Amino acid sequence: MLRLFVGIEFPPELKLRLSLLQSGVTGAKWVDPGNFHLTLRFIGEVDEGTAADVDETLLRLKARPFSLQLAGAGVFGNGKPRQLWIGVDREPALSTLQSKIEQALIRAGLPPEPRKFAPHVTLARLRDPKRTDIQHFLHSHAQFRAEPLRVEQFSLIASYPTKAGSVYEDQADYELKG
Repeated sequence: MLRLFVGIEFPPELKLRLSLLQSGVTGAKWVDPGNFHLTLRFIGEVDEGTAADVDETLLRLKARPFSLQLAGAGVFGNGKPRQLWIGVDREPALSTLQSKIEQALIRAGLPPEPRKFAPHVTLARLRDPKRTDIQHFLHSHAQFRAEPLRVEQFSLIASYPTKAGSVYEDQADYELKG
């Protein structure tokens, strides 16, 4: 079985820039900077045959390259904060790509993704963080803006859980043309 997701990987300089934001929150388990990415669709555990079908489906997908910009900071789990993230400016081409991937995977036999697409980069998972730390972090990074990122491909990525956190391994890349 493989645990898969579809995502956009980042260049080293953007990963470094994001890693510099990772401090000041008690109870944060910071994501390894090598794992920073933008998830387009979580697939989950599938067998080798389904993984091959997913690959075949994604190879046929057509979409144009575009630019996106990481901006702002936020938290998931308002009542009980679970995750700190950096947001993504609204970009119609990103939404179009994500929708095409979702529809293609449904046609390939996967169940629809129940959650609404909320593009973000996870910086940390939280366990009993101090409210003041969260507020300070969000206030300090509200104006964060990265350089625009040119997206010319997306990837099928496997996730292998370890005691130290997940290890990600690129399975295939799909070029955006047009």
